[in-house]
Formats: sequence, C-alpha cells, structure tokens
Amino acid sequence: MNVSAECIRQQISSLLTAWGMEPHLVRTTAEVMVETDLAGIDSHGVSMLMQYEDMRRRGQLNVRAKPWLRRENAVTALIDADAGLGHPAAVMGMDLAVRKAQASGIGAVSVINSFHFGAAGYYAALASRQGLVGLVTSTTRMVGVLPTRAAAPVLGTNPIAFAAPTRRNRPFLLDMSTSTTAINKVKVYDFDGRPLPAGWVLNESGQPILDPAVAMDYLFRRGVGGVTALGATEEMGSHKGYGLAMMAQILASTLGGGSFSPIRNRTQRPGDPDNIGHFFLAIDPKAFRAPGEFEDDLDAAIDVLHATPPSDPTLPVLVPGEPEAVARERRLRDGIPVPPALADKIRAICERSGTPYLLAPMSAPSVQPSPGR
Repeated sequence: MNVSAECIRQQISSLLTAWGMEPHLVRTTAEVMVETDLAGIDSHGVSMLMQYEDMRRRGQLNVRAKPWLRRENAVTALIDADAGLGHPAAVMGMDLAVRKAQASGIGAVSVINSFHFGAAGYYAALASRQGLVGLVTSTTRMVGVLPTRAAAPVLGTNPIAFAAPTRRNRPFLLDMSTSTTAINKVKVYDFDGRPLPAGWVLNESGQPILDPAVAMDYLFRRGVGGVTALGATEEMGSHKGYGLAMMAQILASTLGGGSFSPIRNRTQRPGDPDNIGHFFLAIDPKAFRAPGEFEDDLDAAIDVLHATPPSDPTLPVLVPGEPEAVARERRLRDGIPVPPALADKIRAICERSGTPYLLAPMSAPSVQPSPGR
C-alpha cells in the first residue's frame, strides 16, 4: 500500500511517544525519518522501527535521551547523544556547525555516544539550505562490510554525505554508503522478495549471494561473508570504498571518541550503548569568495553535466540529489510504499507498545467528469 507522509509521521510519532521520548525530540526524529522515506531511501526511514524497538528492549537504546554539549570553542564542538536515537543529536550537531561557520567561516562538530541517525544526506542538506557547504560522515553499530580481500566483515557501511548550495539548479546533494549497498537495503529486498544484484553480498569464499533471505542469514547470524565495499571486487576498485569507509570511521568516531565496532564487540556487555559517532562540517563559501560567486560557478558546472549527451537518449545525465528530489515530489503526491511484510511488523510493534496502528492506504484522487459529459 502507499501511505501518506503525514500518516507515516503520525505512526512514527505515536510509537516514539509511547516509548517515552520527549515531544520536541519526537518531532525532530519523525521529521528526519519521514523525509528519508520521501527521498526514496526506504532502508533508513519507517522500516527502522523494528531495530529501534529491539535495541530499546535490550537496554542499548535510551529513548529518553537528551543530547548535551561536552566541549566547545569558536569553530568546533563535541556533543554527547546520551545513548539515544541519533536524529536529534545529528540535527543539533549540524545546526551548531552551521552557526559556527556563519560566524567564523567554518564549523566542525562531532557527536558520540549515539545510535542510528537515518540518512546522512538529510543533515548535509541542512547546511546547503542556508547557503553553506556541508559534509557528514558516520559510523554504524553493525559490522557487515568486507574489507578488500577479506572473508569476514570488519566495517560498517559508514556513510558520507556532501551538499553544496546553488542559485538556479537544485542543490548538489551526494548521499552514499561506502559499501556497495546499505545493509538495510538488503532487508528491503528481503521484504519485497526480490533477488539481490550480483556483487552486493558475498559468501566466505567470495561468491555472490543472490537470495536476500540467505544474505540476511549471512549478515545477521553467520559472522562470515558480508556486504562488499564500494566497488564490489578488487578489480573493480573495492579498495577505494574500503579506504573511504576508514576515512568516515576516523572522522566520525576516532576523532571524537566514538567506538570501532569490532573492538567494542569484544567487551560490550548487555545494555551497554554502542557509542556510534557522527561528524558534521559546515563551510561558508563567502569566507573564500564574494557572495554568489560559488553558487554561480556550481550552477555553471551543473549546467554542463545536464547538457552532456547521454549514452541512452531516454536516460538523461543527472546530478547527485536529483533522483531523491524527484522521488520526494512523487511520494508526496502518491504516497510512500509500505510492503505487506513491513506493515505487519509495524502492526505488531504497535500492539506491543499499546499504541494504535495508523497506517492506511492513501485514497485515490477522485476523477472529475469533463465538461459536457
């Protein structure tokens, strides 16, 4: 079924409220999750509720968390997410980086002691909307990505997002995992019963796994095999994705004091937080150039990309951020798809949480008769 964005927002909000999250943090978290689904990133929006419930029940997620500032100077800051959902702490982090950049030309903020924060691109876009360049990296709690040549996973999907403002075109917005695919995207394929593309997930012998159910078994139970680093194979450049994953790890966690999951997993006790880290950088182009010059030059570069002859005339050359923007327009109009398996899981969460199940198909728009009929 296709569900309206507002209905998804109400369902997320009702569950977070039932779990005890404070109202202003509920609003922030629901906003990020809904915008993630609207952008077509189904792996990081409402489908995350199952994992959030599971981690809450295990005592590893503090739904009553209140992010707080641990240290700060003119251009940097360190925020403690209090072992809560990462969305509120991440918005706080980028907002603070933006304010510092507006005052000093640049702002860098680390967040530690956090949890999953959704799609990194949401936070990078917070900077570009205010005329700034934004860079975001993050670690993840799960170890599921294979370093090049490895038979067992060591890394997370460790996303990188980058946004830059324009005047005429849509802002540039790159949002990518440093793995060939996000682990939660494998989950979405499992919900939908679709075979995986070859190269997304490998077994311990380096052979591709196409059955999403088998891939989920490898990723969540076996401890060998895993999702490939960006590039899929060494011959196709997976060492580059591997290097980018480590760059994201260093900026997001090592810099501020977050965890490296393989090391944390050796000593983590039941109920201990995961200490995920995020990194937010904001840069004011006006610190380098006259107002508007950066945006004009970026617009000119994007115009060149749009004018590049496509190899397939039916598939024009796009710029990062445009597919998500098109998806948002379509899903605002037609609704966010919720497969039956996901709907059933959310209904079960609502029953366990004592809150109403609110998801319902969007009503089809009525067709008005044309004049004269």
